[in-house]
Amino acid sequence: MLVLVAPGQGAQTPGFLTPWLELPGATDRVGAWSDAIGLDLAHYGTQADADAIRDTAVAQPLLVAAGILSAAALGTGTFASPTLDFAQAGGAPIAAGSEIAPGAVAGHSVGEITAAAFAGVLDDTAALTLVRKRGLAMAEAAAITETGMSALLGGDPEVSVAHLEKLGLTPANINGAGQIVAAGTLEQLAALNEDKPEGVRKVVPLKVAGAFHTHHMGPAVEKLAEAAKELVPADPAIAYVSNKDGKAVATGAEVLERLVGQVANPVRWDLCMETFKELGVTALIEVCPGGTLTGLAKRALPGVQTLALKTPDDLDAARELIAEHSA
Repeated sequence: MLVLVAPGQGAQTPGFLTPWLELPGATDRVGAWSDAIGLDLAHYGTQADADAIRDTAVAQPLLVAAGILSAAALGTGTFASPTLDFAQAGGAPIAAGSEIAPGAVAGHSVGEITAAAFAGVLDDTAALTLVRKRGLAMAEAAAITETGMSALLGGDPEVSVAHLEKLGLTPANINGAGQIVAAGTLEQLAALNEDKPEGVRKVVPLKVAGAFHTHHMGPAVEKLAEAAKELVPADPAIAYVSNKDGKAVATGAEVLERLVGQVANPVRWDLCMETFKELGVTALIEVCPGGTLTGLAKRALPGVQTLALKTPDDLDAARELIAEHSA
């Protein structure tokens, strides 16, 4: 069984969208999305520097756009639709309803909106409209207090969580495979760097602009809830695994409700991977800009084949994996 996953904020790098825009039809699709949300995605994905794409209001829609674009190029059929279909490089468009399909989808943090598009809960324009409002609301919340996030590598999760709480930090991402992400004020993170939990090898600052998935994001929740009222979600066509508790969510309304609440609550990617195991995962593909979640899967899901979509050069290998492992 194949799982398709989408990365969260911090995965973006300058110019990462450039090769994807060379695919037939990609520039037009990204241009239409840019017009719909009032943000030049092509510019930020090809020309902007690291500081520009670190901006939460930019990074989040850019990541969702890249995820949808790269998945469309794969032609993962069950969630293919007229909004996702475009000609592959050197080939014909993938037809909607193809038997090439993942058995489950999930996303890390903002990647949950990408996954909602994969599962058919939101169409691509609705997903990008929602993530644009999410990014703006979270950027405003992050501006209230100087905050950030740092990854803890190694150590015992229980020991690390207790230590973080002692320092006033929140374990905002419990990622499994020995990784926890701490979030809080810059002063609290500086204290963590000087006083690491027992067993933690390294503390790595992340390329994000705020303490996401903590109480610091409270002001963004209300704005996102208002934005969600304008949407009419469909029920997932594929198993949609939620960051909240790793459970598969059955209705579009609940997916949307969880997307809103998750902004100020921890990401339990460890529980998502436990659900992948229970579902019988044999392969995992991470859409562009892939790498982070496949790295976690290699450590937490031994025996599962993994592939990260970094450039279109990875598409052929990914399609072979899909053909071998699709539900």
